[in-house]
Parts: sequence; C-alpha cells; structure tokens
Amino acid sequence: MTTATATDLTLPAIGGRHHFLIRRLHSLSGIIFGGYIVIHLLVNATLIEGVRSPGEPSVYQQQVDKIHGLPFLVAVEWALIYLPILFHTFYGLWITFTAQPNPWNYPYAKNWFYFFQRVSAIVIALFIAFHVLAMKGAFGGQLGAELTFRPVKYATESTVNHMHARGWIGYLVYPIGILASCYHLANGFWTAAITWGLTISARAQRRWGFACTGLFVFTFVCGLLALAATLRTARTPLPGPAVNDRTATSAVWPARPWSFG
Repeated sequence: MTTATATDLTLPAIGGRHHFLIRRLHSLSGIIFGGYIVIHLLVNATLIEGVRSPGEPSVYQQQVDKIHGLPFLVAVEWALIYLPILFHTFYGLWITFTAQPNPWNYPYAKNWFYFFQRVSAIVIALFIAFHVLAMKGAFGGQLGAELTFRPVKYATESTVNHMHARGWIGYLVYPIGILASCYHLANGFWTAAITWGLTISARAQRRWGFACTGLFVFTFVCGLLALAATLRTARTPLPGPAVNDRTATSAVWPARPWSFG
C-alpha cells in the first residue's frame, strides 16, 4: 500500500544543491534537541521526589546544582543546546510554512503524523519562546518576578512559583507544551531513522515505531510527574536575590532555564 506525502517546496528557496545536506543537518540537530528534551524532562521529573533526607536540598535542586556545576557550561549550552535548537526551530518552521500537508485528501496515518508534526512544531516554537523568556526574567513587574527561575538554592521553590503564577500557565500552557514536545520528539525520532537509512523495511519501521511510542509515553509521564509535583505544592515567598544568587547578576537575563521545556 502506498501513501501520498506532503509536497516539499523548500528545495528552490533554501539550500539549492545543498538541500540534501541541510535536511540532514536539520535531522541531526533534531536528534540532539531530542536528546536534550529527554534529559530535561527526566531531571524535571525528580521534582516528584521532593526531599529525601531532612536538612538536605531537594532531589531536583541537587540535579540543578550538578548541571550548573559542569565545566565550560556556557560552551556546552551553545554547542549542544542553543545552536541545535535555533537551527532546528527556524528551518523547521520554514518547512512547516512552505509544506502542503494533505491528510484531508489522503487520510493515511502517516499523513496525519506529518500534519501533527508540523502543528506541534509551531506550538513548540511558541512554547520555547515563552518558557525561556519567562524563566530568564524577561517579563517585568510582579508576574515577571514570579516566573523567573532561580537556580541557586531556590530551584524547586521558583519552579513551583512559576507554575502557580497564573492558572493558565500550569493548567494550559505547560500541558500543551509538554504534549507537543513529546509527540514531536517521538515522531521525529521515528522519521529520523528513515532519513538516515536505519529502518528501510516496513517491519523495521514498525518495530522502531513501537520503541518511539514507548519513548513518547516515557517522556510524557516524566513531564506530567513534574507538572503534578509543582501544582500540588503551595508557592513559597522567596527573599530578595542574595549576593551569590545568579538572579542578582542581571535584571533581565538572571538565570538559565533548566526547568520544564
């Protein structure tokens, strides 16, 4: 059985004869981006553990401290997070707005998967923009203060306050963002295996599809655990930025967004 696929109009506009290489780089950056999402959601899921021993920082705070204690952190962030995400996002949005999905004319499952992949790309782009800007304190006023992520000492508390800042944030924005991210990740990994020639046969694609479904369930559960942990915890008033708190370094870009995404 054959399936109709969406027309790709990106070739004449971007890349030209280098189109093949650019698409491979887009796929590779997606794999790197996806790996980051898996680690990101797994770390966030530790919010559900709270504090293991009295007097110790929360498990989530300990993970944040480990991340922020990595050597050459800025270089690692740009090489393995920011640049792959930026390239994958902008080129992916170009694909989204120039493609011609047609699941309503050819309602095959793969066509619908492609359609929702493109829809989820738009949702994720908006979600990431809000998430990063909010966590870094780009929004002013009381709302901006409540949304800002404070990694030193107050990672858990500031994350809880972020989710409780407004009802629509914890109960609408993040559930949708998590769902879109996990779907885009799982379906993207499935198509990446075809792109790189790893799953040629229908049988191989089916087996890999089961694995990617498991990946979707795993990451989605991690996201929901983190979300539930914050929503069931009452917000905590935080003191003003301490001297050793990274939120004191800048009024606009105070911290790195290591919570949710």
